Amino acid sequence: MSPENLTSVLQFTILGYPDMTEKRILLFLLFVCVYVTTILGNLVIIIITNSYDSLQTPMYFLLGKLSIIDICYISVTVPQMLFFLASKQNTISFAGCIVQLYSMIFLESAECVLLAIMAYDRYLAICRPLHYILIMNRAVCYKLLSGAIFSSALHSLLHTLLIAQLPFCHYSINHFFCDIPPLLKLSCTDTHVNEILLFAVSGVFVGLGPLLMIFVSYAFIVCKILKMKAGVGRWKTFSTCTSHLTIVTIFYGTGSFTYVRPKSSYSLDRDKLVSVFYNIATPLLNPIIYSLRNSEVKKSITNGFRRYCVFQQM
Repeated sequence: MSPENLTSVLQFTILGYPDMTEKRILLFLLFVCVYVTTILGNLVIIIITNSYDSLQTPMYFLLGKLSIIDICYISVTVPQMLFFLASKQNTISFAGCIVQLYSMIFLESAECVLLAIMAYDRYLAICRPLHYILIMNRAVCYKLLSGAIFSSALHSLLHTLLIAQLPFCHYSINHFFCDIPPLLKLSCTDTHVNEILLFAVSGVFVGLGPLLMIFVSYAFIVCKILKMKAGVGRWKTFSTCTSHLTIVTIFYGTGSFTYVRPKSSYSLDRDKLVSVFYNIATPLLNPIIYSLRNSEVKKSITNGFRRYCVFQQM
């Protein structure tokens, strides 16, 4: 292919699952249900964390910001997927693809850093309770959040610029949306630089760095809990961490499988199922996990529902 053709890509074709064209209606209804449930679930978390005095703590402040990220995250991919399924039009402009890619990497990175900040918050609350309010005040929370956003924006910009400069000799993306692995597959030039940066930078910044912070935080937490007297107190202390640990396991498990691997090991037909779970199911599960495992959240949701019922009867 000539150099002119390699740099003149105007749009990509999103293949999704070509052999499931007859099940468009079923997929459309499934994605609509997941999307609406995710939006409503995360909105409930945002509302209650801003409405109840008992939830005006750093932990719930960060939880509310996690829900905002999840709403944005799923909104980057699912509405477009619904449009493709409803209209049978499956093309996306090059600029649209790059914007989608940047948004996804930015939100994924921000969530990774935020999960690490939440682990640090749990460490302070359990291991340094007397200094917790002084160290983890609202101003510090905003500074940590700003740092997460700024670093995530730079991380996303690096990968997006490298992808945007690649020459493409194929324009059919074997995926449901624009993502790094399928786009690397379309390039007809050497992508070792992209792979190395994907593995090294993402592995350190989005993977090893935050994950190490989470691991160290919980190592101190476990040591603190083991020093407590056996009984209900141990479980009650650790129960404040179980929701966060569950989300970390799901997010990092599927994320590592999707991104932190060499290009030669990609199997897009298999990986796009994992990627869909990573991009769609994770934002759905976050509010459900926190609602089911956190007594304060359950209590606030119940009180809010009762107030709504009383208001409707007036």
